[in-house]
Amino acid sequence: MQDAHAALNAALNFTSGELLFAGWLAIKRGDRERHKALMLSALGVSVLFLVSYVIRFAGKGGTTRFPDVGWIRSVYLVILLTHTVLAAVVPFLAVQTVFLAWKERWAAHRELARWTFPIWIYVSVTGVVIYVMLYRLAPALSGA
Repeated sequence: MQDAHAALNAALNFTSGELLFAGWLAIKRGDRERHKALMLSALGVSVLFLVSYVIRFAGKGGTTRFPDVGWIRSVYLVILLTHTVLAAVVPFLAVQTVFLAWKERWAAHRELARWTFPIWIYVSVTGVVIYVMLYRLAPALSGA
């Protein structure tokens, strides 16, 4: 069951990343309404992820550890560390970026979005990478 919940969280991360990228493409093409809808959808999916993540770990009472299988564990830990640190920042950046757009402070919105977007995309993508490494790669490497 925990693996299914982890897969759900990875799917939510993936979906958020897709929506973010599509929103970025929309604004590059000048389609503000589509950009707005996609970015608000990405925010909504990210909120669903956060709720699901908290429920999963509150119910589990711990984390799944990556086995000590050589250098790949170090790669995993670096990705996990950067993901975790940046994931703690994303909610604040995302909410502030949306707030600036809501207030139609476009210059400030664009400036902050230049930081928010790549960090948020990184967190979404590395969330999926962490899932694959922890729940697909690690068991194969450890013989589990």
